[in-house]
Amino acid sequence: MRDLSRRDLLKATAVGAGAVALPVMMAGGSSAIAADDLGASSSATYPPATLTGRIVRPQSPDYASASLGWDELFVHYPLVIVFAQETRDVVNALTWARQNDVALRVRSGRHSLEGWSNVDNGIVIDVSELKGAHIDTGSRTARVGAGLNQLEAVTALGEYDLAATTGTEGSVGLSGATLGGGFGFLTRYLGMACDNLIGVEIVVASGADGAEVLKVDPWNHPDLLWALRGAGNGNFGIVTSLTYKVAPLKSVAYLQATWEGLDDLHGVFDRWQRSAPFADPRLGSQLEVHKNEILLFGVLAEGSEAEARTLLEPVLSVGNPEVTVQIGGWGDTYAGFQIPTEDEPANWKFFSQFTSEPFPEKAISIIRAFMEDAPSDDSNFFTQAFGTGAQRKEPFGGAAFPHRDALFYSEPGAGWGTRGEPDSGDAVTPIAQTWIAEFSQALRPYVNGAYVNVPNIGMAEWETAYWGRNFDRLRKIKATYDPHNVFQYEQSIPPATH
Repeated sequence: MRDLSRRDLLKATAVGAGAVALPVMMAGGSSAIAADDLGASSSATYPPATLTGRIVRPQSPDYASASLGWDELFVHYPLVIVFAQETRDVVNALTWARQNDVALRVRSGRHSLEGWSNVDNGIVIDVSELKGAHIDTGSRTARVGAGLNQLEAVTALGEYDLAATTGTEGSVGLSGATLGGGFGFLTRYLGMACDNLIGVEIVVASGADGAEVLKVDPWNHPDLLWALRGAGNGNFGIVTSLTYKVAPLKSVAYLQATWEGLDDLHGVFDRWQRSAPFADPRLGSQLEVHKNEILLFGVLAEGSEAEARTLLEPVLSVGNPEVTVQIGGWGDTYAGFQIPTEDEPANWKFFSQFTSEPFPEKAISIIRAFMEDAPSDDSNFFTQAFGTGAQRKEPFGGAAFPHRDALFYSEPGAGWGTRGEPDSGDAVTPIAQTWIAEFSQALRPYVNGAYVNVPNIGMAEWETAYWGRNFDRLRKIKATYDPHNVFQYEQSIPPATH
């Protein structure tokens, strides 16, 4: 895919230099214009703001559903939820929160895996209804609202035989996945999702109690773009739209293999970790270990069934797996392997980690032992191949995501309980949480780092686990764009103090 010129980028994002000022809506109908320069507005005071957009309060009939996240293990009771209909609603909500000294959280796809996109007695600024999309086939760019989920984005691009990297689960918000890094079947082919991010519209705190809109690209606020590529979730502001460079992708070969039981685990896992990360970069693959079966998934961009089988032959030659392959457009293929949210367990717990060296036999034995004792059939040990591939190269302007040299990513995950039945998983909850804690601890000698989109609650030195040596630079950027630490949560980046 050709590199974008600055003219292409400006056309795609409609970006002028610096900040774009939007009026803040007031109860009396007057307005105030945000300063054009972030530094110049550091002491500005804004007129009183009022909330706009679709407002949901505790007395609203849809409050229960509006406040519920994907992971029903976490339940919060916000003071108000603002579903933004346009960027102006986000500006008003942020200004209102600051002027009223109300805690705030930012939400898009509701998949915050520790419930941090919600808050008790505060305001949730929800961008999930910002679903616009403009796809420019000439410049191969796509400007999308921050409310699109991954399935919606893949589907929209697929209509033009275009693609960008996303995660595997369609219901996850595209914005949240991208801003934390974002990886999936196309990572080795197209790089991280954040690597394809070339422009952002973001609402940041401004002055003593206001908000303003910034247009960010490699030439305007490049330090902020760098930070948003891997550390952007709720740390610096509220992203309202994202611009991606996209690549042509007409078809994929999608392979799935199933081994019954866990007797072949040593052979399958070892062959996979020593071959799949080094295969043709067009191949993305995932291995899932369940209580009673092993699953291998592979996506080969612009490939045939024969090619897919050949590239994965080292793994497929172990035991006697059942193998299926289908050829089709990426949009249709992606939609085809989605599991409806209502069919998933209500409660989930995960632990994220990266690996630099192949797991020895002892580590694979640990996986088998814990999976045989998993708290539910929905629990699994999930892996994603990295290795050689496009993700090793940073994009123009760089990115805060630090785990490019990993061999593979992995996570144990436990799922339990029935959706819509709040107490259905209570008996399993302590068992599942203990299982995850002990499983992750047993693997610590063989892994390193962690993935901010799958946060490890209670992890010591989480700052360097997520961002490595980039953390100090992120703190300095935080001090520039959010010196008052307006955007904070349990593992948010604090501003540098000097």
